[in-house]
Amino acid sequence: MENVVIIGAGPAGISAALYTARGNLKPLIIDNGIGSLEKAEKIENYYGLEKPLSGQELYERGIEQAKALGVRIVNAQVLGVEGFDTFTVKTTGGDYDTVSIILATGSKRTAPKIPGIRKFEGKGVSYCAVCDAFFYRGKEVAVLGNSDFALHEAETLGNVAAGVTIYTDGKEPKFSKKSSISVNTMKIQSIEGTDRVSGILVENDLTAQEEGTKADSFYPADGVFVALGTAGSTEIARQMGAELTEKGNIKIDREMASTIPGLFAAGDCTGGLLQVSKAVYEGSMAGISAGRYVRQRNTL
Repeated sequence: MENVVIIGAGPAGISAALYTARGNLKPLIIDNGIGSLEKAEKIENYYGLEKPLSGQELYERGIEQAKALGVRIVNAQVLGVEGFDTFTVKTTGGDYDTVSIILATGSKRTAPKIPGIRKFEGKGVSYCAVCDAFFYRGKEVAVLGNSDFALHEAETLGNVAAGVTIYTDGKEPKFSKKSSISVNTMKIQSIEGTDRVSGILVENDLTAQEEGTKADSFYPADGVFVALGTAGSTEIARQMGAELTEKGNIKIDREMASTIPGLFAAGDCTGGLLQVSKAVYEGSMAGISAGRYVRQRNTL
């Protein structure tokens, strides 16, 4: 059983790791990539930088700093989290049981620019299979995505739905294991429906068009689950039942604690100023708070 699992290895995650490591809690970081730092060409408005650093350079320095303190880092995609009193973090590299979790994977993802997604949010479009699978028992559902996260969501839905199809929107599937779930790799034109989702309109391939068929095809679906890329902090928090703000960020108190005991959040996923300095502060506070929580649990 881990004391602290930190999901994310950016400024917030690394800061949380430094404080929990110095507190002898032996944290484990699950690193699923550089995230939004990759887009930062130059960072110069941060204390101690004589010369600007790229986001990539800052990310790499943070990783090395954590390793120097003996922090364990696992490179894997997080698929979901189970449990309440204690937690099980499910990843592509295995499962990890832990007393506490710090979410630090950055800001929530924007919805894909597919016509109909925004229109049908709450009317057949969902972002959480664990939360909403029950409403689609015995029905046909679609999952948008091409990664292990999408496959995991599809497998969750497969336990209750009559049929599940993964739509990659023209991208190649990047699944780390084989699956019997149907996959459609055609480009998505739109999510269709009147009052609720009724299906997905996709483009046919050129070969089909040359043979005289229609340029597009309609596939019925009662629900569409968005699972693009990897599971971010907001998606994980929503799956776990943590409260979100009106803007869709994770709701926290002054100690970075969410509405679920043992679950903390830091960085862009909490909203506010999207700056490295703010992420570092919140990561530090989350690390201190998680340490306090773990010690209190261990004395009960």
